[in-house]
Amino acid sequence: MKNNKNIIIGTLLIVILIMAVGYSAFATQLTLNGTAEIVGNWNIKITSVTAQYASENCSPGEPQFTNTTVTLNAKLVKPGDYITYLIIIENTGTFDATLENFKFTPDANGSPAINYTTSEPNTLLPAGEQTYFLLKVQYDENCTEVPEVKTKTITGIIEYVQK
Repeated sequence: MKNNKNIIIGTLLIVILIMAVGYSAFATQLTLNGTAEIVGNWNIKITSVTAQYASENCSPGEPQFTNTTVTLNAKLVKPGDYITYLIIIENTGTFDATLENFKFTPDANGSPAINYTTSEPNTLLPAGEQTYFLLKVQYDENCTEVPEVKTKTITGIIEYVQK
């Protein structure tokens, strides 16, 4: 009987060994390698600033601009004079943009005889498209005397975000 037990145990060990070899012969290890890359870009910028309309004898100056800033130097002569600037914004990136903030604030200590008004650019600025807005600076037509303070600065925020 002891001999039968040894034969059964030996046979079981051989069967287990054959099963292990058979499993490894038919098992396949798969390897996955991958890389992810972000190829999109965000690029909203000012691409053009031009004086569109100006009263006679007014000087719009030479507008200066970079991708993100504009500097104007308007010279107004008499009440009612104005200069209107066309400012073009372009989305040269790959994501659509949405206008989140459009706010212009004139210097509180500046001349009360100078007024600024603006139109608003498109709210949605798709990738590869452009929009514009107009900025008008005007010498108050109701002004009856030359003001003591003769300049007024304006600060604007035009903020586009990805949505």
